[in-house]
Amino acid sequence: MRSQSVSAGESPSQISISQSANHKQSPISNSSVVPPKRESGGFALLDSLVRHGVEYIFGYPGGAILPIYDDLYKVEETGRIKHILVRHEQGASHAADGYARATGKVGVCFGTSGPGATNLVTGIATAYMDSIPMIVVTGQVPRASIGTDAFQETDIYGITLPIVKHSYVVRDPKDMARIVAEAFHIASTGRPGPVLIDVPKDVALEEFDYVPVEPGSVKLPGYRPTVKGNPRQINAAIQLIRESRRPLLYVGGGAIAANAHAEVKQLAELFNIPVTTTLMGIGAFDEHHPLSLGMLGMHGTAYANFAVTDCDLLICIGARFDDRVTGKLDEFASHAKVIHIDIDPAEVGKNRVPEVPIVGDVKNVLTDLLRRCQNSTNKTPPYQNQEWLNLINRWKQDYPLVVPHYPDSISPQEVIIEVGRQAPHAFYTTDVGQHQMWAAQFLKNGPRRWISSAGLGTMGFGVPAAMGVKVAFPDEEVICISGDASFQMCLQELGTLAQYGINVKTVILNNGWQGMVRQWQEAFYGERYSCSNMEVGMPDIELLAKAYGIKGMVISNRDELQDKIAEMLAHNGPVIVNVQVTRDENCYPMVAPGKSNAQMIGLPKQQPKIAVEPVYCSHCNTENLPSHNFCSECGTKL
Repeated sequence: MRSQSVSAGESPSQISISQSANHKQSPISNSSVVPPKRESGGFALLDSLVRHGVEYIFGYPGGAILPIYDDLYKVEETGRIKHILVRHEQGASHAADGYARATGKVGVCFGTSGPGATNLVTGIATAYMDSIPMIVVTGQVPRASIGTDAFQETDIYGITLPIVKHSYVVRDPKDMARIVAEAFHIASTGRPGPVLIDVPKDVALEEFDYVPVEPGSVKLPGYRPTVKGNPRQINAAIQLIRESRRPLLYVGGGAIAANAHAEVKQLAELFNIPVTTTLMGIGAFDEHHPLSLGMLGMHGTAYANFAVTDCDLLICIGARFDDRVTGKLDEFASHAKVIHIDIDPAEVGKNRVPEVPIVGDVKNVLTDLLRRCQNSTNKTPPYQNQEWLNLINRWKQDYPLVVPHYPDSISPQEVIIEVGRQAPHAFYTTDVGQHQMWAAQFLKNGPRRWISSAGLGTMGFGVPAAMGVKVAFPDEEVICISGDASFQMCLQELGTLAQYGINVKTVILNNGWQGMVRQWQEAFYGERYSCSNMEVGMPDIELLAKAYGIKGMVISNRDELQDKIAEMLAHNGPVIVNVQVTRDENCYPMVAPGKSNAQMIGLPKQQPKIAVEPVYCSHCNTENLPSHNFCSECGTKL
């Protein structure tokens, strides 16, 4: 997990500053003095949000936060900010999360005290686990009532301590502008994450002489994220890359957060290194590229998992050696040396001790590494990795991802492929389960166009996250891939889609089960399907959509698939498509719990191999496979 101290820099969890009115203010370096103006604490909050570039707030009002909403009413009239009224606070947090993932900006959500604040908790934890920058503003009972068990009082500061990067309880409205500026700085720098601002009702009401604090003007002496990599360590990494014969790039969400996809591609092409990504790293590398291996881990591609098992150098970029990636940890890349690049020092060495640790911003580190390589006279032979690439290409041919075709039902994989074919450049959000893994396997996403709850695995994430993405990019296609069980977790947000005409398309892969739960019960629990069937009580999705004033559709056979997906995409407004798919389809490949990545189940059956004659190099007489284009030893063209 993230470091719990300020000294670690990159991810301060609960920095012990700014928790009361007695806190010594951080230095502020305004270039000009703005004369104070009499305003309320609520106005100061909203004006500060506007100054930090906030265009949209996702939220739900309530008693303790009403003073802020009253000021919001006035600010909205000026057109400087727009509030999106969700139907449940969890939807607000997921929408702010989706907005942040798609834009790279800080998402903002509001909730009132007590149950309003606790309804935000799942979304806060989702953002924290995936390192998403977010500002969460909660109303609180008046200062004098705090600690008295007042109506709708909850210690949201204490409840969220483990799942935020930092928290504030605003005790004096004079601190509001500084706190907002600090919160944005903390949320968006170093390893990003959510920051909570808890505002007592009387603080929001109280008027004071308001002086704005501009973005970037605060200084936090105890918070200094390391952004530049150590030159000695970068040189050591370059040396390992040059010596490697079977290197592999293992790319995580840190590359997305750092906007480092161009640098990842340059590094891969410079040294001819194959690339695999985590669930969070999808989009950091073009999956149409010949060096791409897709996703690795529990439901990753077979060739990615074989590659990580056999590589001699693993270059980890912005990833954290998560258990869903590594499988049995002591057998994960067990023959490889490791280079680990990450902005959070707490992650480096946490699960796997690297030979070369590099703490710093991924983009900065890769830029420096590439510059040093280009300036060096010591060049890596262009075909040094050719034998490794040939082996990986053979794995790709032998163990492809399989798309089943059943005579009497539609496979879920067919649906994903058809949607991806018709909307190749869309933003995709997902819920969590089998449909999420199929989408990860078969969609080919660009940077920031894959929006999925990875670390926490939050069912119900998909639709509200898609709302946030569509609000940010109204002219882009936004599609949510969901399952029948996940969809019902936050279906009330259909009301938000209807109210604002948010043109999100939702494709439900409906098999009547909690699909991933059913698959595990089949594989590991003796086919005892305890509480995983969802058929009884399943709503008629088409009628449900109609009740909200949204277009609903049903696809029940393969002949309808292409035309109805096209109809969905052509419709000017939100659409819910209920696709009735094969009931008992499982998601493969799969690494069983406690097994190594190479021990996958569900791999395609191999056809008998035909004996082939080797090809001998005319220059050095090395034996090569006939599929080789260049000699694996000397690089001579065969």
